[in-house]
Amino acid sequence: MITAIYPGTYDPVTNGHIDVITRAAGIFDRVVIGVVGAPQHKQPLFSLDERVAFLRETLEGIPNVEVDVFSELVVEFARKWDAKIIVKGLRVISDFEWEFQMNQLNRTLAPDVETVYVMASPQVSFVSSSGVKEIASFGGKVDELVPEPVARRFKELFPDGRPGTPENPQE
Repeated sequence: MITAIYPGTYDPVTNGHIDVITRAAGIFDRVVIGVVGAPQHKQPLFSLDERVAFLRETLEGIPNVEVDVFSELVVEFARKWDAKIIVKGLRVISDFEWEFQMNQLNRTLAPDVETVYVMASPQVSFVSSSGVKEIASFGGKVDELVPEPVARRFKELFPDGRPGTPENPQE
């Protein structure tokens, strides 16, 4: 059985993530979606429980996909699941620059764990979590960019399209 992990913050999960997950599920026997519990490089808008719930609800029809939370190095998370593959999605050149650095660091820590890149499908290659958060915060429609549970939550958070975050709206 070949197990792959697909780590990320998923703040929130987008249809671009779902595209990569679905395609990875067709390649590998098991795909474990690793949700970073406490990201070091950004403050999530959605709680960990919300991010996990969005993924589980959206992915419930894909039998070989599981969702788990991790707070250790990604290569340690891979070892926990006996995974030899890290799946990463690529949309644009700037994604490659960051992922190249991470790949080199991960290979230094765990040469037995390989990274496999899945190019985003053209129809979702422009979708990013930060982009959909900004659109939603101004009242823009994100229904075609994110799974339904995420779109529903955005409507609750930003019913009037207020700029800023729900905790600190800008007038």
